[in-house]
Amino acid sequence: MLIDYEKVTIYQDDYCVLKDVDFKVDEGEFVYIIGRVGSGKSSLLKSMYCELDIESAEKCEVLGRDLSHLKRREVPALRREMGVIFQDFQLLHDRSVERNLKFVLRATGWTDKKERAERIDSVLEAVGQTDKKEKMPHELSGGEQQHIAIARALLNRPRIIVADEPTGNLDPDTARRILSLLKGISSHGTAVVMTTHNISLIDEFPGRVYRCHDGGMSEVTGEYSQMDLSEESKG
Repeated sequence: MLIDYEKVTIYQDDYCVLKDVDFKVDEGEFVYIIGRVGSGKSSLLKSMYCELDIESAEKCEVLGRDLSHLKRREVPALRREMGVIFQDFQLLHDRSVERNLKFVLRATGWTDKKERAERIDSVLEAVGQTDKKEKMPHELSGGEQQHIAIARALLNRPRIIVADEPTGNLDPDTARRILSLLKGISSHGTAVVMTTHNISLIDEFPGRVYRCHDGGMSEVTGEYSQMDLSEESKG
């Protein structure tokens, strides 16, 4: 189990955002988190990569680590096994796409220049953006920037990708391409957990669906997706 939460309580400053959360994610799963603004969706994601601390839990594990007792010096190693995608892309605007990706690789311990170059070419090919390597972020469309953000998330071959509203600033066709790309990534074994308001695309790209509401979270897959649960049960 890649993510295993039982009775987890999450605070934002002194405010209890989510209480008694039960949430599990395994390899290759494609998971949506939905809910109104302020319902705790982003806070849940932040807890997974230790941007927010877990206040109490019966069990709180991500990638085999107990987050309740994880030391701060151990957080970077956890994050290297995860890819994080933000709604606003968070690319470094003073450097090219290639240098954005090289910055991440250097920061996460890739010392060999040839290996860095090969990995950058590989992730750009995976997201269909090989011709954008020398471009600056401001020269790219929103959809292209999000593709680069996904490439960046793939650099360290993550076991989990966490995406906070990855289609929030995109037009419907571009949003569909982004979800298709993420769905494809999950089919190769990387779990994808994403928050979204784009409910209309859930039927087209089915997965498990959880709703944050009134300080809690529950699975509502049957309400929002026509995924074939009988087929799923065979896996």
